[in-house]
Amino acid sequence: MTGQGAFEAIFEAGRRQEGRYLQIVHVPAARDPGRVGYVIGKRALPLAVDRNRVKRILRAVVAAGRPDLDAYDLIVRLKRPCTGHELAVMRAEAVRLLGALPR
Repeated sequence: MTGQGAFEAIFEAGRRQEGRYLQIVHVPAARDPGRVGYVIGKRALPLAVDRNRVKRILRAVVAAGRPDLDAYDLIVRLKRPCTGHELAVMRAEAVRLLGALPR
């Protein structure tokens, strides 16, 4: 997903799924397949290597959830820092939250 307007529109109109580490904002997809955006801030993870690691993990979870997630435009946002052993917990939370989306 690209463009500031795309993110703003989903944040304004989207429904939210909350977890300890993640927030998932979703709206019905504007086109098929749905788009996915990731928000991983520098305040949560100051090092780029850590932000990229989290994005790779989240992309793998989303790819495993396709084609069920194609009906949505999603934003996956990291709410708090998670490093090391917490990455497995964050991944499990992502699987749970994405699995809880209405079909």
